[in-house]
Amino acid sequence: MNDFKDKTVYQVYVKSFCDSNGDGIGDIKGVTEKLDYLSGLGVDFLWLNPVFISPQNDGGYDVADYVNIEPMFGTMDDLDELIEKADEKGLGIMLDMVFNHTSTQHEWFQKALAGDPEYQDYYIFKDGDPDTPPTNWVSKFGGNAWEYVPKLGKWYLHLFDKTQADLNWENPKVREELKNVIRFWKKKGVKGFRFDVVNLISKPEVYENDDRGDGRRFYTDGPKIHEYLHELVHDTGIKDMITVGEMSSTTLDNCIGYSNPDNEELSMVFNFHHLKVDYKNGDKWQLQEPDLKQLNDLIRTWQLGMQEDNGWNAVFWCNHDQPRVVSRLGDDGKYWKESAKMLATFVHMLRGTPYVYQGEELGMPNAHFDDIDSYRDVESKNYYQILLDEGKTKQEALEILGERSRDNARTPMQWDDGANAGFTTGEPWISVPKIKPEANTIAEAEDPDSITAYYKKLIALRKELPVIAGGTISFPESDDSDLMIYERSDDNDKLYIVNNLTDKEKSVKIPEDFVNAEVLIGNYEDFKPEAEAALRPYEAVVLHKKN
Repeated sequence: MNDFKDKTVYQVYVKSFCDSNGDGIGDIKGVTEKLDYLSGLGVDFLWLNPVFISPQNDGGYDVADYVNIEPMFGTMDDLDELIEKADEKGLGIMLDMVFNHTSTQHEWFQKALAGDPEYQDYYIFKDGDPDTPPTNWVSKFGGNAWEYVPKLGKWYLHLFDKTQADLNWENPKVREELKNVIRFWKKKGVKGFRFDVVNLISKPEVYENDDRGDGRRFYTDGPKIHEYLHELVHDTGIKDMITVGEMSSTTLDNCIGYSNPDNEELSMVFNFHHLKVDYKNGDKWQLQEPDLKQLNDLIRTWQLGMQEDNGWNAVFWCNHDQPRVVSRLGDDGKYWKESAKMLATFVHMLRGTPYVYQGEELGMPNAHFDDIDSYRDVESKNYYQILLDEGKTKQEALEILGERSRDNARTPMQWDDGANAGFTTGEPWISVPKIKPEANTIAEAEDPDSITAYYKKLIALRKELPVIAGGTISFPESDDSDLMIYERSDDNDKLYIVNNLTDKEKSVKIPEDFVNAEVLIGNYEDFKPEAEAALRPYEAVVLHKKN
């Protein structure tokens, strides 16, 4: 399938999007109510974070029933209505499949706990001493990745929270159960799927301690991962649907394999290397200024590598797990609007399918919570305690959470500047932060120079100008990592894209054939494409000429 290349995907974190019934929690009906807004952006697909039955220990990524709707989000009828009405507006619904693990409340795990050996083989149980876990692997959320069950005398693996037990993909019954889930939703009219941490599903034959790290080298991009993905896609008949895999700590070579259409695995992949450039020593919980040289190098490497071997990227800055990019790589103060538009230009002109996370098109910044009681995320609460145990003060720990917490992405969508930002008439499940009064859909709709208006232009250009979706990408030589410069080209058109990643004025040399070229889009007025051009803080410009 190639028709996803000129499309744009909008991610909806349902719990924080729009509350239709005043209970303080976003719901499926709320999404349906906002379809006109979403279609007005020009996007093509709506990816919904999990709406399945779940204890919600990890925001729904702890699924207790894959084919029924969590009551806080609504009913199956509500979802059927959303699928139907979205389809009428040319919007396809994508569902989030969490197939690496289930909730420990899932019927399969409960049967395993009751002693059923058939269902114990649905998961990864290991016999062992209650004081000695099978390996020293570390959970992604902190602590050991194994949990002991006294009544069974066994440990089970949980790469995430202890309430999220990893599935045993070696068991063909497990794989068939999960295929049936896909078939169920496909029959419902769902148009695509996002697969959560899917490159972790293939575990090693031998479980051993990691003397060099936290264990991820043993289970990331595991030995049978390509076999499992091909089987899942082939047997469910979804190779012509839009599919994207979230790839944790992955490699370029594997992502080429996952997304090369010849392999019939996935349409595209998420990788996160470019979102670790502000991790000091590679540690998410240590802060540093973004390393712009590293960012440049990573973008070049992945763009060129995927192009060379016919892989395909999902290109993005934000999602439900990432802090807001305008606070992270831009400036949510003086140059808020300029930097938000520059970051949008940067991503939307790359080779790949762009994803917009709810509120990104408004320039929503981080929440900047100053109290641990404002946080809801299990990872954030766990790491707050870990940081304190490491000797950080409460203020230092809160400063780190203010930059890194997933809750920065999960605060309510800003519909207006009224009570609770128009998200709910009730008490919101998470605090509505005090952010820019102009960062809401009403204010931005009235401003032709808004961040939202700029996103609409970018999304429309992808459909209007084939070179954006289908052209090649190249990177001219540059020794200035404060700038991200690249070219797009096809038989008819050429684009020269320049992004100033800083709050400083910069000069840039414009190639001779782009001097006095058309300015296709830019975030400032009156850019002059001269041989030696001046770039203002966070300026982005796309120059266009016929080939």
